Amino acid sequence: MMAAAARFFIRGANSKLSISGVAAGAQSSLGASLLKLSASCNSRTKTQRRHVAHFTFQPDPVPTQYGPTQKMNLFQSVTSALDNTLANDPTAVIFGEDVAFGGVFRCTVGLRDKYGKDRVFNTPLCEQGIVGFGIGVAVAGATAIAEIQFADYIFPAFDQIVNEAAKYRYRSGNLFDCGNLTIRAPWGCVGHGSLYHSQSPEAFFAHCPGLKIVIPRGPVQAKGLLLSCIADKNPCIFFEPKILYRAAVEQVPVEAYTIPLSQADILEEGSDVTLVAWGTQIHVMREVANMAQEKLGVSCEVIDLQTILPWDVETVCKSVAKTGRLLISHEAPITGGFAAEISSTVQEECFLNLEAPISRVCGYDTPFPHIFEPFYIPDKWKCFDAIKRMINY
Repeated sequence: MMAAAARFFIRGANSKLSISGVAAGAQSSLGASLLKLSASCNSRTKTQRRHVAHFTFQPDPVPTQYGPTQKMNLFQSVTSALDNTLANDPTAVIFGEDVAFGGVFRCTVGLRDKYGKDRVFNTPLCEQGIVGFGIGVAVAGATAIAEIQFADYIFPAFDQIVNEAAKYRYRSGNLFDCGNLTIRAPWGCVGHGSLYHSQSPEAFFAHCPGLKIVIPRGPVQAKGLLLSCIADKNPCIFFEPKILYRAAVEQVPVEAYTIPLSQADILEEGSDVTLVAWGTQIHVMREVANMAQEKLGVSCEVIDLQTILPWDVETVCKSVAKTGRLLISHEAPITGGFAAEISSTVQEECFLNLEAPISRVCGYDTPFPHIFEPFYIPDKWKCFDAIKRMINY
């Protein structure tokens, strides 16, 4: 209860109902007085502003195979996917904390007004209850789309996801299941999220058979992969890189379409090093590939894994057999991160093809920091150094 209360007040502090509107005249007077105290106040504010984007978003080519497109950022592409689902599936329901008014990231904005309060509705601040309710809805035959407000808060629902949702079909001998359940959650670093709004927990769930885990790199992928998760007959966790919600903009098909799960996407072909990542980190790797080509003359093959579980072993191993080198990068801590699973599998399958030890460039084994986030994240310079070490091995 204490944690719930603390989160309530924190969220309230970030809402539009700020106390800054109270006694505005007095605050303005105080602000003017403070500004007069130091002539350097404005310049200090400018020099202390933090530029947190550690990547440059690289949009995909405009897709032509799915019909007309529209300019959307990532959260709008998620909204579009949910809109398509509610329109085409009368059993579909969307629920979670604050989703009725659009959610904290606006991914469900307008959907309650369009489809009604019985299909898009708020839940209590209880992640275990959200997922437990979603399991029941899915078992009853409806399409359940649950939102966990931040991936960092998914852990109270861990038992429901791992011990109930993932095992429902197995325990009944396939007599019943909750395959119609999809769990959405904002994921990854955001520049200022600190401990409880920056985590990447995909590896926790990758250890659990019965689930599918998907992470998109941009708006086009987000819509297609989310619709695939919703249509898939297994419970899926769909992690959305929240730093890309507004930073990522692409031409996205308006109508519904799907992108196959468990198929990695080769974004750039190369011959010297294989670079594997997912989500936001893909854009870091694409920049690293350009740096390696320009500064070292090294040709990199960039692979977006897209689906973490079950992952595309064949595509990654074929690439490593060709290049002889593998670099895997993710924001989560290095110990026990999913890069370790990829590394182990590739070492078993491609040992005789390797020209250098497999390299992992990941987050540190610490809680996610606040002001030290720029030092924590696996940026392009860390990845570039890893490539140099592999080439010189």
